[in-house]
Amino acid sequence: MGEDEAGAQGGERHELMAKDTNGDGKADVWFLDTDGDGKPDVLQFDTDGDGEVDVTILDVDDDGNTATVQGDGGYPAHKD
Repeated sequence: MGEDEAGAQGGERHELMAKDTNGDGKADVWFLDTDGDGKPDVLQFDTDGDGEVDVTILDVDDDGNTATVQGDGGYPAHKD
């Protein structure tokens, strides 16, 4: 999971942690280190339980108030 997002950050994907937060036995939150410093710099979430990444947080500003987010949360907009 997340190889495209990690690749977009210019580094290899190193999964630091994957957690099951809803008790279904599958990971739905991933913490990735893409620059090799041992700290998470990409966070990924499966928001609809299908096992696929729906939201990726690519960057958070120094104050922690603004994040760069990619994805539709598993609920894409419907166009008529």
